[in-house]
Amino acid sequence: MYCPFCSANDTKVIDSRLVSDGHQVRRRRECLACHERYTTFESAELVMPRIIKRDGSREPFNEDKMLSGLTRALEKRPVSMEQIELAVNKLKSQMRATGEREISSEMLGDLIMAQLKELDKVAYLRFASVYLSFEDISEFADEITRLGKEKNGKAKKAKPAKTAK
Repeated sequence: MYCPFCSANDTKVIDSRLVSDGHQVRRRRECLACHERYTTFESAELVMPRIIKRDGSREPFNEDKMLSGLTRALEKRPVSMEQIELAVNKLKSQMRATGEREISSEMLGDLIMAQLKELDKVAYLRFASVYLSFEDISEFADEITRLGKEKNGKAKKAKPAKTAK
């Protein structure tokens, strides 16, 4: 690797660590010519599936677009940027796990909605209202009711059964 300070190609790795939940390697390097130190990040370049839009057109997967949508849905919600980045990595892993070269935008939207439902219910509703094209308040109410039923169903399952004495 060339030194960003003097362009010498003789550098030494001082330290390597896994970062981003193991998806990247952070390397601390030192130039042997000018002795400047700098950091590099290394990650695997994996091919993401192309997205088939509703109109049938195809476009390359755009991580920035997905991150922007998630960030917009999670705006002013108690979710850290680190949690959002982990969600993006999880979504990308799910997309690659399909093994498909192309996936529909509907499938991607469903994956995003499932991830948002885990992260924050309000953000999920924000995203769902746009993604599912809610027309009126009754559609919001229906989705809120559905969320409430899911939550109650999980809560009932979590409680241990009482034993008779």
